Amino acid sequence: MKLDDKHVYRVGSHSESWDDLPAGDDELDKFIATARKRIEPWLSAVFQAEHLNLLIGSGFTAAVGYMAGAAATGMGKVVFGSEFDAQIDNYAASEATRMGRGAANIEDQFRAALSVYEGLRIINVAKATALKDAMDKQLRDFLESLLKTEAGLIGGDPTKRIVAEGAVQSFLLSFASRAASRERLHVFTTNYDRLIEHGCDLAGLRIIDRFVGALTPVFRSARVEVDVHYNPPGIRGEPRFMEGVIRLTKLHGSLDWLFSKADRKIFRKGIPFGAPTDHTDLPKNPVDTVMIYPNPAKDVETTQYPYAELFRDFAAATCRPNAVVVTYGYGFGDDHINRVLLDMLTIPSTHLVVFAYSADDRLKGFLARTRDAQVSLLIGPHFGDLTTLIENYLPKPTLDYITGRMTELMKHRPPEHAPAPDPVAPVANDLDSLSGGGTTA
Repeated sequence: MKLDDKHVYRVGSHSESWDDLPAGDDELDKFIATARKRIEPWLSAVFQAEHLNLLIGSGFTAAVGYMAGAAATGMGKVVFGSEFDAQIDNYAASEATRMGRGAANIEDQFRAALSVYEGLRIINVAKATALKDAMDKQLRDFLESLLKTEAGLIGGDPTKRIVAEGAVQSFLLSFASRAASRERLHVFTTNYDRLIEHGCDLAGLRIIDRFVGALTPVFRSARVEVDVHYNPPGIRGEPRFMEGVIRLTKLHGSLDWLFSKADRKIFRKGIPFGAPTDHTDLPKNPVDTVMIYPNPAKDVETTQYPYAELFRDFAAATCRPNAVVVTYGYGFGDDHINRVLLDMLTIPSTHLVVFAYSADDRLKGFLARTRDAQVSLLIGPHFGDLTTLIENYLPKPTLDYITGRMTELMKHRPPEHAPAPDPVAPVANDLDSLSGGGTTA
C-alpha cells in the first residue's frame, strides 16, 4: 500500500491502493462491489465497539456545503490593519511550522494577536484598545461568514438542500445506531458552526452535552453521566435506553457560546441556524464574549476555562480500552488533539479509522507514529466523497439489525432445493422406539 497513491484503503489485514479507478460505470460498479465486501463488514464491526467516538473537522462542513451548493467558511489568513500585523503574521507562521500544520490560518493569527494584546494591556493601553478593535472587526466578519455558510446550507436550491440534509442524517445515523447495551456515540468537533446540531434535529437525535437549562442553557463543569430511558408499558423495573441519543463536545467552542462577565458563566444563546448577520444575539465585540478559541499551540493554553473540561472529556472518552475514534474532515493539524489520539493508541485494544480526501504531509507525519494494525484508512476522492461513502461503505443504520436477524433465521432453514422431510418418518421412528423396535446393542 502506498500513501502517495490517489486512492488508498486499509481495513484489517487487507490493503490496496490505486492512482486511477476504473473509468466505465460497469467497471466502477464491480470495483465498488469488491471493495464493499471488505470494507463494510469491517466498519460494521468497528462501529459496535464498546466506546465509539466520532471526530469531525471542517472538511465535513465543506463536503455538505459542496452537495448543497453553498460555500463553506474559509480558514484563510486575514488582515487586522494594525501596526503589529507583520509581527503577528511572522509568529503565526513560525508556530504553524513548528506544529507541522503547514501554512498559518486565521486561528493561528488570532492566537498570536491575543498574545500581543495581553502584553499591550500592560505596557500601552491605547495600542491594546486599537488592536482589540481590529480583532473584534475580523472576528465579527468571521462569525458572519459562519452564519452565511449555515444560511447557504438551508437556503439554496431545494433539490440540492434535500440531498445534503439526507446525507447529513444518514452519516450521523450510521454511527449513532448502536445497540442499547453499548455506550452512546460521542461526537467531538473542532467546527464552530452548528451543522451537527442541525443534522441531529433533522434525524431526531437527542444531544447530551455540558449545557444545562431550557431557556438559557448554562455550561456546567460537572460531567454528569445523564442518559435518557423509558419503561416499556406493562414492565416494571426494566428500563430500556432510548434510541437516538448522542453526546456532543465542541472542542473549540461554538458561534452561539457567549461569556457573561457579570455572571462569570458561559451561556448558549438561541441563535437560529443560518440566522441573519444582524441577529441581536450576535455580539458586536466577540473577542470579549463569544467562545471561539484560536487553535492552541502550547499545553498551558488548553488549561483555560472551559477548554480544560472539554479536552478532559476528549481524553476520558478515547484513552480507555476498547475505544474507537473515527475521523472525517479532520486534517490532523491540531497538536493538542493529535497528542490525545497518540496516547489512545498506546492502549492495544483501541482503534482509529481515518476518512480523508487526501494524504497530506500532516496525516503522513501522524501515521508515521502509529502502528498499522490499530489504524484503518480510507483515503482519496472516492472514499472521501460523502455520497459514495454513505451509499457504499458505511453500515446502513436501519437495516443492520434486521439483516442480522434474517441471517440467523436462514441458518436454521434447509437449503432451497433440499427435499422436504417426510413428516411420517419421525413419527414411525418414535413408535418403533416406544415398542422396542429397531437395532439394539
